[in-house]
Amino acid sequence: MTPAQLKELGFTLPPTQADLPFDDNGVMETQRHKLQMELLIDGIDGWLESREDGYVGGNMFVYYSLAQVRNQDFKGPDFFVALGVPKKERLSWVSWEEGKTPDVVIELLSPSTISADKGEKKTIYQDRLHTPEYFWYDPFNPEDWAGFRLQGGTYQAIEPDSSDRLISSVLDLALARWLGIYKGVETTWLRWVELDGTLLPTAAERAQQEAEQERQRADQAERRADRLAERLRAMGIDPDQV
Repeated sequence: MTPAQLKELGFTLPPTQADLPFDDNGVMETQRHKLQMELLIDGIDGWLESREDGYVGGNMFVYYSLAQVRNQDFKGPDFFVALGVPKKERLSWVSWEEGKTPDVVIELLSPSTISADKGEKKTIYQDRLHTPEYFWYDPFNPEDWAGFRLQGGTYQAIEPDSSDRLISSVLDLALARWLGIYKGVETTWLRWVELDGTLLPTAAERAQQEAEQERQRADQAERRADRLAERLRAMGIDPDQV
């Protein structure tokens, strides 16, 4: 039966995205936390373009129970990915509308959140959302990072591989610490990489790669034209008159 038919029969339906809060009047965060979240989203956003489905979000409400709605005791992660869902805009992530909770979650640690991220939130992702993989990272202390995979209902630590990366078996990707510049800030960033070590490029990096490829194609075409002109001259033909 459709929601409209159930409502006509007197059933009380759970709230939808439009009914639930999706703005908490702005949570203060550092520039680096904001950029780190954008960098993680930017890489996965491009990766999802080659897939038929999937959604990436960050710093938005994630609803998993009506009790949570009543108590207003949980907002959502800094970053999350859900596979097998339509690509569309969302006000918030409402698990009973989507039919699932996020597949991968990342929290960015800060002095005010570190205790909750490593304790209360980790328990919520494990016991309530049953999120298959959970990671945390401190943008100001790159040594404080960790990953966990749900096994038998309990999070087990993901050990770094031989390249010092944390592997996401859900996404078949890895998280790596990368020293570089992103939007003018040079530091050690957390980035998504292919298992062969290739960085998932940002939109700006993709545009730069495309521009470089176009420049190379133009150079090759110019060299071919020059070689043809040389052959024509060797045959006594003026290429400018052809």
